[in-house]
Amino acid sequence: MTLPAVPFRRRLLVPVTAALMLGLPLAAQAEVAFQYDLPAIAPEVASETQEKPGWATERFAVAAANPLATDAGYQVLKAGGSAIDAAVAVQMVLTLVEPQSSGIGGGAFLMHHDGDEVAAYDGRETAPAAVSGELFLDEEGEPLPFMEAAASGLSVGVPGTVRMLELAHAEHGRLPWAELFGPAIRLAEEGFAVSPRLATSLASEQPLRDDPLGGAFYYPDGEPLEAGTRLKNPALAAILREIAEQGSRALHEGPIAEDLVARVQGHHSRAGAITAEDLAGYAAKRRDPICTAWQAYEVCGFPPPSSGHLTVMQILGILEHLLEVETPVAEGVPSEPWLHQFLEASRLAFADRGRYIGDPDFVEAPGGDWSVMLAPDYLALRAALIGEESLGSGGAAPGNPGELAVTWASQPEQPEYGTSHISIVDEHGNAIAMTTTIEAAFGSRILADGGTGLAGGYLLNNELTDFSFAPEDEDGRPIANRVEPNKRPRSSMSPTLVFDRESGELVASLGSPGGAAIIHYTAKALVAMLDWGLDAQEALDLPHAITLGGPVFLEEGRFPTDTLEALNARGHDASERELVSGLQAIQRTETGFFGGADPRREGVVMGD
Repeated sequence: MTLPAVPFRRRLLVPVTAALMLGLPLAAQAEVAFQYDLPAIAPEVASETQEKPGWATERFAVAAANPLATDAGYQVLKAGGSAIDAAVAVQMVLTLVEPQSSGIGGGAFLMHHDGDEVAAYDGRETAPAAVSGELFLDEEGEPLPFMEAAASGLSVGVPGTVRMLELAHAEHGRLPWAELFGPAIRLAEEGFAVSPRLATSLASEQPLRDDPLGGAFYYPDGEPLEAGTRLKNPALAAILREIAEQGSRALHEGPIAEDLVARVQGHHSRAGAITAEDLAGYAAKRRDPICTAWQAYEVCGFPPPSSGHLTVMQILGILEHLLEVETPVAEGVPSEPWLHQFLEASRLAFADRGRYIGDPDFVEAPGGDWSVMLAPDYLALRAALIGEESLGSGGAAPGNPGELAVTWASQPEQPEYGTSHISIVDEHGNAIAMTTTIEAAFGSRILADGGTGLAGGYLLNNELTDFSFAPEDEDGRPIANRVEPNKRPRSSMSPTLVFDRESGELVASLGSPGGAAIIHYTAKALVAMLDWGLDAQEALDLPHAITLGGPVFLEEGRFPTDTLEALNARGHDASERELVSGLQAIQRTETGFFGGADPRREGVVMGD
């Protein structure tokens, strides 16, 4: 792609990968093009729901889960950087200020649009070469309790976020790679105010206290850091300096990689299998996205190993075949008739998800093409199963979208957690939707200092617990998402870019954290914005309702009592619980863009 000239800025002249091959230090590739200024941003006053106004911009916008991260991306865009440049800066700051959700020790999926082409960049973690399908089974062959598996070395996958961002930046970056680390390095060295959300997460966390480095750093004197505490992270600053200078090689080879291996293999309870060869051999992938026609739009999302787009679009496609609900939303709350249809469509989509979807390097698509799961005729057959009464727990069986060489078993339900989302549009015609994760809050609860001996560091993921703990069912049929060497675990992350089918113009960028519920959050936001005509903020403010195929959960305190009673009268087994999404969305308007940030988290939108 030919980039337009940028006055008084200088592009990185040698792509990162080429610079590394030539042995050139990245910081020496160009004159300084970006100067970071510490923002006067304080954390929000509480970790509870915060009313968000929505933000209108004219030229560009960035939405992220923490104001310091959003501001870093904003300053990059203001300096003439691309959406990818801003994403690098945002992710590095999130590693520091939102360590419980994402970071350089995890993985990510990134959707990118350059004004012409849509690409999907895969930075999903991989299983070490030495693992087997019995990774999460105990001595009796039974699945380990989730937290016993997660808070251990067993759960750590080979991280991919940095290598994926490096690949995307080499193709679409405008500012030098090294300079994009400036905000996170400076904040790590000079300190930042611990946000209420981080403080709340630390206070409710136990396994991290047991980690030698994590306990000392986040629980000085045995007590969790309080909101507003100024926290410096010199170990992370030193690690980021190495990555800025050397690229992803600094994380995947050498002392930082050796420290990661030592902490995983030397874990105090259950040691993991990652080796130096696993880290050095990790490769990010550029995949073809799946773009699906829906109403007047082309909805583009991530292919497997993500289950996000396929499951989101199955839900929306099934809803298209049902009778239209006269009043789907009233006074900011989805109606019970619409919720019934949405939840039943979710049951059916999740049944297919649990049976068919896995890493495409290991799992064949039904009929040889993942898109057959979205074929209108197939979804019409699935929609015909929905009646006035709920199918109920276990009542939604997988369908038969296409022929398979292997008969897969359905994966038993197990927990999924975590994650953060970033949406960015720049003034050069580029847009990204990036969902990034270390899985559960604080990942594997292993803090790594890169061998620096300094305080702090970065957290390692527990992404391998996204695999099925059981490799097969009682009849010996394999589970598509079972653990295998070098395999990428199935994900629910759903970074989404939406386009007008007629003009091809970008309509929206969105996504969310939330484990398996990411799918529900993203699907409902799409319906609210594009079908009901709500703006991005109104769509993100709506209360949530989810089911993974069993019980139904409504967001606590957000629905009328009669909604819960009506759903139960249909057989939904519904109850209330906290449902903490972290949606970010940017939509195109007649005058520019309008961004929304989830009121349940600390995110904001910034732009000019």
